[in-house]
Amino acid sequence: MPETIRGQVIIVTGASAGIGDATARLLASQGAHLVLVARRTERLVALKKELQDQNPPGRGETTRPPVLLIPADITSEADRQRIVHETLDTFQRIDALVNNAGYGQRGPIEIVSLEAIRANFEVNLFGLIGLTQLVAPVMRTQGKGRIINVSSVAGRIARPYSSIYDATKHALEAISDGLRGELSAFGIKVVLIEPGLILTEFMQAADQMSASLWTNPGPYAPVLQHLNKNQARARRIAAQPEVIARLILRGLTDRKPRLRYVAPFHAKIFLALKWMLPDRVFDSLVKRVLDVKPTQDGS
Repeated sequence: MPETIRGQVIIVTGASAGIGDATARLLASQGAHLVLVARRTERLVALKKELQDQNPPGRGETTRPPVLLIPADITSEADRQRIVHETLDTFQRIDALVNNAGYGQRGPIEIVSLEAIRANFEVNLFGLIGLTQLVAPVMRTQGKGRIINVSSVAGRIARPYSSIYDATKHALEAISDGLRGELSAFGIKVVLIEPGLILTEFMQAADQMSASLWTNPGPYAPVLQHLNKNQARARRIAAQPEVIARLILRGLTDRKPRLRYVAPFHAKIFLALKWMLPDRVFDSLVKRVLDVKPTQDGS
């Protein structure tokens, strides 16, 4: 039998859209006490109202499961401190942390600025580590807790023109594996979630973050234009964010959670091929799937 999360205090970062939004809705339906973190206050407010309208009190309860909103930027040390302090002030405990906040920086490594690369690592890795460092002592004192890190299938498969984002997820995989061993003695479980293509605002946000590249792509112009056109094809195999929300719930409730949960099915296929095929063959397969065309100089 899976464990229940009813009454558990769970922090969800990146809760205002996509996987975070879907996760908040699912966890609220299970009676969790949610702490929702994101930068967009208006979206958090709207989500809280929907959750409270849709989730009545459980049997024997007189109030709806509480929802605490904390508008915050996880790259800010002061905001990270505030997330933990406000959660403890309100609930006096933290049972789980779902590290979901993140975005993708696209483009050729040659022309993406180091500033943009560092910014992607700040959100996807360093902000996540900083918040985890604050939550871990609380869980250690409690003698239990779960940390769910939302990685990506890209954490194990690097792709041309997405390798900066992929590198942040590769690093997250290593951090999570190390952290799992360090915290297991204190009753804290660390779980990785590895989504494939999911229908969220992620692609649009990645395009916005990379917009400056498209104005002056240099020798990469033909291939970048071609890749942009192929996004519509990629969306045809993408799954809904609720698929990943269900994996996160499993990571929170399975008595002996897996180290990694992967979905949808195409992500499992790619990981299996990565394991079975020689590197050169797999690299060629990735290029064919992405339909990467040569640049003007033939490289």
